[in-house]
Amino acid sequence: MNAHETAVYTHGHHESVLRSHRWRTAENSAAYLIGELRPGMSVLDVGCGPGTITADLAELVAPGGRVTAVDAAGDVVEQARAYAAERGVTGVEFGTADVHALDFPDDSFDVVHAHQVLQHVGDPVQALREMRRVCRPGGIVAARDADYAAMTWYPAAPGLDRWQDLYQRVARANGGEPNAGRMLHAWAREAGFTEVASTVTNWVYATPEEAAWWSSLWADRTTASSYAAIATGGGHATPETLSDIATAWHAWGADADAWFSVPNGEILCRA
Repeated sequence: MNAHETAVYTHGHHESVLRSHRWRTAENSAAYLIGELRPGMSVLDVGCGPGTITADLAELVAPGGRVTAVDAAGDVVEQARAYAAERGVTGVEFGTADVHALDFPDDSFDVVHAHQVLQHVGDPVQALREMRRVCRPGGIVAARDADYAAMTWYPAAPGLDRWQDLYQRVARANGGEPNAGRMLHAWAREAGFTEVASTVTNWVYATPEEAAWWSSLWADRTTASSYAAIATGGGHATPETLSDIATAWHAWGADADAWFSVPNGEILCRA
């Protein structure tokens, strides 16, 4: 069995997961790439999810540009297609794909983009090789991934410490790498890139509304998403443990001083 066949998408597509994915925009999740985009460019958006970043990318390369958006999950691709139609975005086509073996000819795109994808795949170096293969010479391969071990919060919350430890164990058992953000530049060099610009930006949830939103979606993920089923089914946690962690999320999110930082490693690689 190939490495990519053993990888499992830890989050799944429960409403609590898509709640956070739909919040993402090019501005808050791909700002490091925006300066490279020009009208008329062709873009491949790998792991498009519900399509909010995809739609922004399409507008940034208009007029004359085109975006091809792919994801491994056909149901979420349909959601992305519907979102683009509702928003009136043109120049986008959608499909399913495995990033380890992209069904596109060599040198097909000016830009190949993946947001929060490489942490979930079985072979991130092979994924980057494929992204490089389908990118035209002189084009850009861009990737951004979180680093779970580097996430930090205030005030201290032992229940969130347990969440952080459990999430990393579950993600690794699924064949992923939850601390991918710090490894992107090394993976890119191993994939054959010689020109790699590496940056980091954070999502920060600091207002009472932001903390409530972030804590609520993670409490729901912890007890109701695919992650919960994988955590219990794999023997990593009991339902009682997950319930306690969800309670800790709600308690932290209700604190007026709550603050949470999510660091994201970013790479811009010249093909």
